[in-house]
Amino acid sequence: MKNIGRRLALGFAFAAVAVGAIVTGGAAAPHDLELAGVATPNTRSDGFAPASKLSPELQEVVWAQGSTSLENPEALTSYYGYDNNVVNAAGAPVMVPTTANPIEAHKTEPDKNTYLVFKNGLGGPDPTYDYGNAFLFQGHEGGPAGPSGNLGYITRINLDADAAHRVTLYPLTDNNGQPIITIDGSTWDPFAERLLFTTENQNAPTYAVTATWPSSVEDISGSIGRGGYEGIQNDSDGNLWIDEDIGSPTNKPAPAVSARFPNSFLFRFVPDSPGDLHNGKLQALQVLNEANQPITFESQSPHQSPDQVALHTYGKIFSTNWVTVHDTAVDGNDPFNANLAAKAAHATPFKRPENGLFQPSSHFRTYFFDETGDTNTASTENSCCGGFGSVFKLTQSDPSADHGNLTIFYKADQAHSSFDNVAFLSKNQVTFVQDAGEGVHGVAGFDSGFVFDVNTDYSNAANQPIRWLAQGRDASATLDAGITATARGGNDQDNEITGTTVSNGDPGIGGILGQKNPNLFHAGWRWFYTQQHGDNVTYEVIPAPRGD
Repeated sequence: MKNIGRRLALGFAFAAVAVGAIVTGGAAAPHDLELAGVATPNTRSDGFAPASKLSPELQEVVWAQGSTSLENPEALTSYYGYDNNVVNAAGAPVMVPTTANPIEAHKTEPDKNTYLVFKNGLGGPDPTYDYGNAFLFQGHEGGPAGPSGNLGYITRINLDADAAHRVTLYPLTDNNGQPIITIDGSTWDPFAERLLFTTENQNAPTYAVTATWPSSVEDISGSIGRGGYEGIQNDSDGNLWIDEDIGSPTNKPAPAVSARFPNSFLFRFVPDSPGDLHNGKLQALQVLNEANQPITFESQSPHQSPDQVALHTYGKIFSTNWVTVHDTAVDGNDPFNANLAAKAAHATPFKRPENGLFQPSSHFRTYFFDETGDTNTASTENSCCGGFGSVFKLTQSDPSADHGNLTIFYKADQAHSSFDNVAFLSKNQVTFVQDAGEGVHGVAGFDSGFVFDVNTDYSNAANQPIRWLAQGRDASATLDAGITATARGGNDQDNEITGTTVSNGDPGIGGILGQKNPNLFHAGWRWFYTQQHGDNVTYEVIPAPRGD
């Protein structure tokens, strides 16, 4: 059987070759993109649903959206972006409120994407069908309440498949029969040959999942712990780097306004041997201040504390240590709260460091990670202390080194705030995309995706990143945002950019993100992201065709 997805992918490859002269320039470094950018973000107003704007060198195609049916539906869900908690007379989920059904079905919010290519395929529910070789995996972040947390699930977009086989649902329970909890981050561990999914929930597991069908889902939080885990990445030594996203439950005391405590950590799991997900040490990053003392939760508790101000000051370089917060050889394999363990070990919390990646060809010595910040334009820590968010650069002599140096790479402002997902587009170009929230949208516009050059000095205010995407808002999200949270079932948020990934899909050790310089639109390198909330559309970014 010849699958239409394969013909489409081949067409994209030909298009990329045809427009190579546009997206790469003679003055740029090898494989860098030259983008004109988008001048301004889309604005937010009541009932207004503007279309997204992309840099003119780019366009995008839809691979799946909320209303895409699953090839193997279950009672919980039968479509890519909707649960079956509210159905109409025909048994289909209510995707648009009507007079007869004013409450919508729950939207599942597909999140981080992981792209993989397997030469021998992965199989699927239909044993007679050839699913091809290219697959995009994602966990779903939103779901109805379950006995131990909101219910989530994992899907696989089969990029070489026809419409009937486009999206496959993975098991809804783990190997112990426990329901899958809502998922945020994902990656592929080539040493363990497992997909890893994080849950952004201090009480929920981290999962190790086989890519093949049928799949095995294992709770590995006895070694890796439970925290507000989001971003997760491998390095070449087999360590796992985890960015935690837990917003502080309370504001700082007066005179702070809408300023929250740094409450999330950067973790590193060091297995006893590469691929061993059950035995090893969980470590947290500790940053030392100018007095050679740890910057801690307590030291950053005063409003605009000296430690917090210093961390967000251009030009300052801080020494770092990795401190062990759990060792299976000493502490056993019972699930544990990693956030509390990191605080007890005097590690350094940040304001929601959601995602990070190693710079390609840095030999896994240079790690860029963001912090989302307070996502509140009223925060009195916006200008001084990471309230608008930041991007940090961590350098070490090797990925397993115990010590390193930390410096701020980009101090966010209102126009470039609240960064979340990250992907390297080339050796020196990295995109960070926004997850700013409705309050910021009303002032600064809807979320955007930006391209930074790692060799640029952003302490010079004249240097600013290029906007490759000014996200709009689809009609579904516009309906939700214009009404109270419970009136239509609780789906009340603007669209968000998430799941941004650039990869050639190599499932081997050589395919770990950061191992190779991306050659985007060539040699199998592809770019995906999801417009979360609303219609929950997953896109591939491709070159725009030339006009001559």
